[in-house]
Amino acid sequence: MTSLFFVKVLLILILLIAVEIYFFKKLVKSTHKLFPNFSVKKIRFWKNALAIFINLLPIFVIISLAYLFISGARNLTPPQSILFDYLVQYPFWIGAIIIGQVILIFLIFKIFLFIIKRFNKDKIKVNKIESIIFIGLLLIFVVYVPARTIYDYNSVEVRKVVYQKKNLPNVLNGFKIVLISDTQADRYTDQKRLGNFIKKVNELKPDLVLIGGDIITSTPNYIKIGAEYLGKIKAKYGVFSCVGDHDNWAYRSDMKRSLREVEQAMLSAGVPMIDDQNRIIKVDSSKIKVSFVKNTYVDKAPNGILDTLAYDSTKYDLKIFLVHQPRQRLIDFAKRHKYDLYLCGHTHGGQMTFLFPFYNISPTQIETPYMRGNFKFGNLLMIVTRGLGMSVAPVRYNSTPEVTEIILKRK
Repeated sequence: MTSLFFVKVLLILILLIAVEIYFFKKLVKSTHKLFPNFSVKKIRFWKNALAIFINLLPIFVIISLAYLFISGARNLTPPQSILFDYLVQYPFWIGAIIIGQVILIFLIFKIFLFIIKRFNKDKIKVNKIESIIFIGLLLIFVVYVPARTIYDYNSVEVRKVVYQKKNLPNVLNGFKIVLISDTQADRYTDQKRLGNFIKKVNELKPDLVLIGGDIITSTPNYIKIGAEYLGKIKAKYGVFSCVGDHDNWAYRSDMKRSLREVEQAMLSAGVPMIDDQNRIIKVDSSKIKVSFVKNTYVDKAPNGILDTLAYDSTKYDLKIFLVHQPRQRLIDFAKRHKYDLYLCGHTHGGQMTFLFPFYNISPTQIETPYMRGNFKFGNLLMIVTRGLGMSVAPVRYNSTPEVTEIILKRK
């Protein structure tokens, strides 16, 4: 990752702290204005208690980092318990989403109220309206945010994409490719979630299934289960995967071992994880070329390997560029070498995406503008699937897991 990326992350953290401070100040002020019988002292007491409860996770992280620094220990695993999740993890992430979502929408009203104040002499009335709007938004999102995260945790959507190409052979007309990514088996993405996701894939009766990597989130404990569930996928012309970021992180101190064990487990389950190679899928007399390209935080395919994958005198009826991440360098390469489809995941569809008029805002956008959906680059169509799993935060918000169904049609 570049230094610019870390600068962006630092700025986001500073912004989040400023937003939280503003939120709690506004909460005290609005509560006192609407309920003047409540003492400011009591309001501030409950505000402080709420702020501490919501921020137990960052407090835990700071204490853990201090312990690691003083003790010289190499790592410290957070408690793997439901109690820790519901008392520390979820309150922070749900609270942070509520605060961010309330402030984003409130600032729109704030602009209009600022204009009204310029022309309205009754400032007290306008201030009361402002307080009503703030508390109203808070009540709405206190209900909506947890409900939406529960929905996104338990649901899977199927998104249909029709890809049209001139002179497509009859045998490929109606051919069905299913793209999935980021299944990320862990204690949050358990057997129930994996089973529901794989069931959605098999219900589509795909001809070919391509996986954008990230079979696990971390630790070797979920390698076997992650591979076994993907091995339950049924497709006439096979199931194949490229390498993802998290596939290197089962053992943080030995990433080669991590990838080796993930690849072995996948192969044992009947799903080859292909690293910087081409596979030719023969459908009667037609040929589909799939280039499995490695582009992760750990390792990237050098230009020499990319050129080797791309240069081929054989004529193919469809050329697919499968990679974990949506990267401009690779998009330009795939376009230049006349690939038809660029398929990837990685972004989790934004994972936490805040509602905003005409535009969805997500922290994912500090890394890439290609967050979810379809993107056209000349004759190249890039499809970014939302995946299933989660990383960093154990929640999804306005980013429902997705199975992407791609149907080939003659133009």
